[in-house]
Amino acid sequence: MAGHLVTPGRLSVVATPLGNLGDLSPRAADTLRAADLVAAEDTRRARTLLSHTGARPRVVSFHAHSPPARLEAILDTLAGGAAVALVTDAGTPTVSDPGAELVRRARAAGHAVEVVPGPSAVGAALSVSGFPADRYLFLGFVPRRGRERRELLETAARSPWTVVLFEAPSRLGQLLADLAAAAGPERSAAVTRELTKLHEEVRVGTLDALAVYYGAQEPRGEITLVLAGAGPRAPERPPVDAATRARELLDRGLTRKDIARQLALELGVPRNEAYRLVTDL
Repeated sequence: MAGHLVTPGRLSVVATPLGNLGDLSPRAADTLRAADLVAAEDTRRARTLLSHTGARPRVVSFHAHSPPARLEAILDTLAGGAAVALVTDAGTPTVSDPGAELVRRARAAGHAVEVVPGPSAVGAALSVSGFPADRYLFLGFVPRRGRERRELLETAARSPWTVVLFEAPSRLGQLLADLAAAAGPERSAAVTRELTKLHEEVRVGTLDALAVYYGAQEPRGEITLVLAGAGPRAPERPPVDAATRARELLDRGLTRKDIARQLALELGVPRNEAYRLVTDL
């Protein structure tokens, strides 16, 4: 008796508009119309988008706090040969959003996995910031507190490249103040808000000025913060041997007392020890 032939399903990772429905690509609209199931981070936003395209698939909620059974159910749907579209509430799925595990599991199960590219808050914010984007560091949402937050802020401050961060509106003022402390108040940054929407705003300035502005009035909407890089790091100077430096200063005619003082300033050598070193020479 012949075995039953199972047709692999297809998972489409579909980028959706950040806010302006006109940014939905024709291919993305066709993919949504052809889908049997849409796994959506926010089902309300997804249904608005589906209504706009005339698509009528089944919609299920799939987000960071979904129970494990939801992932298994989506995989079961794929195993039945269905076309499943993964969408986030805005932009490109799995970029600081849930869905990476679904992509891994679907591929491991032998299903086709395709990307339908389109809007991304990261790319949009970089392009309008005016900062270099030939290399950049994306750090996503900043932890709210503790060592993990401090380490991430230090990483952002030290990066020689432009850094992109996400933040909730209510915490933007504090993030800017913390970055000013870590990277210096004069470091440049761009706050991009509500990109592609009616009240789109891009404000560029120093971290100190931006912290003051957004500390006085809490913004609304989706926030993407772009931080200017620290620039190339200065090459580290090789360690200087105290005796070698002392000989150089002796050759220049400095007194033992002046040389001891200079070694203490430059190399941190205790004054008494530096004086003994010069005397021995």
